[in-house]
Amino acid sequence: MSPDFASEIAFKAIGFIVGDDTLRDRFLALSGLSPDEIRANLAEVDFQASILDFLISNEPDLILFAEETGEKPENIVHAWRALGGGVGQEW
Repeated sequence: MSPDFASEIAFKAIGFIVGDDTLRDRFLALSGLSPDEIRANLAEVDFQASILDFLISNEPDLILFAEETGEKPENIVHAWRALGGGVGQEW
């Protein structure tokens, strides 16, 4: 998967998260970021990977995002990896 396409998926994920009060509040609490910091980091590949990591780490959220965007869950994981997610992790 190309990094550009992976970034497109990440941007959809950001919109999905901030558009849902529960997800947004959980992401803010877990990440420690403020809304301004989120906006400031949107173009950062590591940040985009962290957004996808947030969804991947909770299967119900991942499935809901996949259903709402029409993306297959495995494509979301591929996007996460294309953005550098999982590097250095053992599976």
